[in-house]
Amino acid sequence: MSTPLLVPATPENIARAAALLRVGRLVAFPTETVYGLGGDAGSERAVGAIFAAKGRPRFNPLIVHIPDLAEAERIARLDDRARALARRFWPGALTLVLPRREDSGISLLACAGLDTVAVRVPAHPVAQALLRAAGRPIAAPSANRSGRVSPTAAIHVAAEFGDDAAAGIALILDGGPTQIGLESTVLDLYGPQAVLLRPGGVPLEALEAALGPVIIAGADDAAPRSPGQLASHYAPSLPLRLSAAEARPGEALLAFGPETPAGFAEVLNLSRRGDLVEAAVNLFAMLRRLDRPDFAGIAVMPIPEDGLGRAINDRLRRAAAPRQH
Repeated sequence: MSTPLLVPATPENIARAAALLRVGRLVAFPTETVYGLGGDAGSERAVGAIFAAKGRPRFNPLIVHIPDLAEAERIARLDDRARALARRFWPGALTLVLPRREDSGISLLACAGLDTVAVRVPAHPVAQALLRAAGRPIAAPSANRSGRVSPTAAIHVAAEFGDDAAAGIALILDGGPTQIGLESTVLDLYGPQAVLLRPGGVPLEALEAALGPVIIAGADDAAPRSPGQLASHYAPSLPLRLSAAEARPGEALLAFGPETPAGFAEVLNLSRRGDLVEAAVNLFAMLRRLDRPDFAGIAVMPIPEDGLGRAINDRLRRAAAPRQH
């Protein structure tokens, strides 16, 4: 296999990427959340290639990307709650875990053998154009090695996979940096009670305003119903220390807010003005920039636990968790 080619997301290259997807190849593409590693969700072989490229545990389900609500109705069973949320938040950064239709045509491997399917309608114009050109649902986890920092720019995908011909990625569509910078919120509507499986681009407060009370799930390493539920995830190579107020020898600092403690080897600030939206956009890119062997570790200042801060802290806690081997 050849190494992936990074190309601008022109109409011609989007059509080329769609043709590759239709024959079972893998394509990386931008969404408004992070870059996705896409394959035909109806092809066991293509889905298997996604798992192989990422080194992803096969019990960890994938999100299926579709262009609109009508396509969601074709592959999943939506109740009144799901339709109301879809009308409110789609296209956008909300993934719904729903009962899978028996005739959906979605690979059982993409669903990790469960009787549910995780579906999302992305808002990014390149993702929308690609989905419509491909003419089929696309399974697309984040375009990085499993458990590693998610990519928010095409160059991050190229850095992760560019020298690995065995990964089997045919093309990387460059649509610029992502607008949100955090993965989608994942909400499980399989049962009578809505369960937040993963905080993300749509804050919990917005979901509860539209739906009422939502249960918050914990990490589930044994049988996750959603991506991003593993206890150790989104991890840089260096150890990560949370709620840092002082420097330790050799550490770099991921700061937040106008005032930062002194003594760190390098400082990157997620948002000097304390803006959680700006911090979410910068999170993964700045983690990557600090993940260098010249530092002993990465310290992170406290982040408020509200709005997008809940999703940011979720990613940071998982990144700091003990590594799985």
